[in-house]
Amino acid sequence: MATIEECRAALEKLSDNMQTAEGDVRTAAALDRSVSCRITDLDITFVGRMTGGRIVVHDTIQGPPQEKAQIRLTMKGDDLVAMVNGELNFAKAWGSGRVKLEAGLRDLFQLRKLL
Repeated sequence: MATIEECRAALEKLSDNMQTAEGDVRTAAALDRSVSCRITDLDITFVGRMTGGRIVVHDTIQGPPQEKAQIRLTMKGDDLVAMVNGELNFAKAWGSGRVKLEAGLRDLFQLRKLL
């Protein structure tokens, strides 16, 4: 099972990848939205903001977040680490239910460019 530190490092790596993206991916990464990433097996949630082409984690809280973020991810820690390392395809994981992504319809259309 991935640790909290490994999950935080994976989010940091994802953020770095988003910032260096080009074209449609860069456009999608440029959204300014609140973000939460719930890690179910650790019972924690990273909360922050997607801004300036990065994901900035402001806090790590125990359990589910108090407020609903505009973009919400839910998954196991191992799946987060595997996706960021290129070992798990996001679209397949999302389609199979291993990863849950919730956002407004307009945001979902933009975020699909990141897939």
